[in-house]
Amino acid sequence: MSPKRVLFLCTGNSCRSQMAEALLRDLVGESVVSASAGTAPKPVHPLAARVMSELGIDISRQDSKGVDAVLGQPWDFVITVCDRAKESCPIFPGKAEKAHWGFDDPAEAQGSEDDRLRVFRRVRDEILARLRLFVLAQRLGPDSATP
Repeated sequence: MSPKRVLFLCTGNSCRSQMAEALLRDLVGESVVSASAGTAPKPVHPLAARVMSELGIDISRQDSKGVDAVLGQPWDFVITVCDRAKESCPIFPGKAEKAHWGFDDPAEAQGSEDDRLRVFRRVRDEILARLRLFVLAQRLGPDSATP
């Protein structure tokens, strides 16, 4: 059985979608193909990389890519993680199940570095909690092949 393919879409593909891509990969390993893209991609945000490294996950070398790079690929799930991406999400042909998980944009956090890190950690943890539910509901883990 081929792995399920999950695409996370955001506007900048610099924080939320990058974290979701890596967190899902960390949760389920090779039983899922996890990817992300943005409608207006920007480089991976350094604070996103920093809070992910606190969990032992390195996203500093992940590439930010535009939606065009993933449009022609077959996806089982296309999940928007910000309202702007939801509004401008292109049509993905095929059987992709679409969902919207709205998370605050940590890149817009204001204040000191500690204040901004708190927002990045909160959003990271919210994404992780949502992904754990998603993995259970969709039976995406390595042991999901058993009924």
